[in-house]
Amino acid sequence: MITMVILGGGNVAQHIAKAFATSTEVQVVQMYNRKGVSFQSIPVTQNLSDLVEADIYLLAVSDDAIEDIAHQIPHAQPLVVHTSGSVSIEALSSHKRRGVMYPLQTFSKDRSLDYSTIPWCLEANNNSDYQLLEYITKSISTSFYSIDSEKRKKLHLAAVFVCNFVNHLYQMGYEITEENDIPFDILQPLIQETAAKVTQGTPREMQTGPAKRNDQKTMQKHLEMLALPEKKEIYQILSNAIAQTHGRKEL
Repeated sequence: MITMVILGGGNVAQHIAKAFATSTEVQVVQMYNRKGVSFQSIPVTQNLSDLVEADIYLLAVSDDAIEDIAHQIPHAQPLVVHTSGSVSIEALSSHKRRGVMYPLQTFSKDRSLDYSTIPWCLEANNNSDYQLLEYITKSISTSFYSIDSEKRKKLHLAAVFVCNFVNHLYQMGYEITEENDIPFDILQPLIQETAAKVTQGTPREMQTGPAKRNDQKTMQKHLEMLALPEKKEIYQILSNAIAQTHGRKEL
């Protein structure tokens, strides 16, 4: 049985602890975080000096804290890995054995997930440790990729566009429906179909709407309905980007 200590107490750490609770190959023997947050019966410590010995120390902490916390792990020659999409493996350079296990998913506290479908991006600074990361990942997921730090940074950027930015556009749509006494639920089938379509073709192929059609009158009417300058600006930037992609006239 491979032993693991998870360092962190936020959404990512909690979900990873839940994922490995289903594994028959890995045992999470301890969790560390400053607030003493644990999962189920896993022992927790608030002091780095009290970390128990383990095969793997997994850092699910904020990007800015990775290097400092890694440097304070007291045990010699462990495999230390972080879970960040945007931080290089070299942030763990204080350890001879280092790696990355980046779960490409959005994690919220009260959301249940099918951990077996989450893609993991793996990296290690030697082949034997990479094989170890692949082995333990297979115990919780059917999806994993070998992706180095530079490619992972670009992947994280892409994820911000398709997840965080898209969610903010949902928020803007929600505000428009709320302001006009329209139930947001009426948009749910559209949201689901839009997401489903990009599993069957490229986003470019699936694009619809007034910007693609070069429907200038409709777009001008939309701009007139938007009161806040920042919303007008976002509408224009996105419409012009769509027009450029499809060879149409810009607003």
